[in-house]
Amino acid sequence: MNLSRTCLLVTCTLVCISNATFAAPDALRDDPKRPVMEISRDLDIQPDQFRACFANVSPAPAGQRPEFERTHANKAVLLACLQKANPKITSDTLDSVMDRYRPGGREAQMPLHKN
Repeated sequence: MNLSRTCLLVTCTLVCISNATFAAPDALRDDPKRPVMEISRDLDIQPDQFRACFANVSPAPAGQRPEFERTHANKAVLLACLQKANPKITSDTLDSVMDRYRPGGREAQMPLHKN
């Protein structure tokens, strides 16, 4: 193998390794206050499945109550995704599990406005 091919091979390998290193944290991003392991266990799914589904949710900023539309849109997205991992998950099951681990329980998730 000539020197230019060797350099190209080494460069490609280093780029792939560095991309994998920087990409990994995004794949596992968690809110440190969200008990992913416990929620996943209670929903009978894998933690990575919950993370992937929750990545499509847009929660209200910390300390703020969600708007009615946001609450329903988030639940629709989350429930549909979770049911692909475990078809036995119902709307009531999801509410029960999420309320169990949500600071402030169900009351903290009640929307500010109903239109």
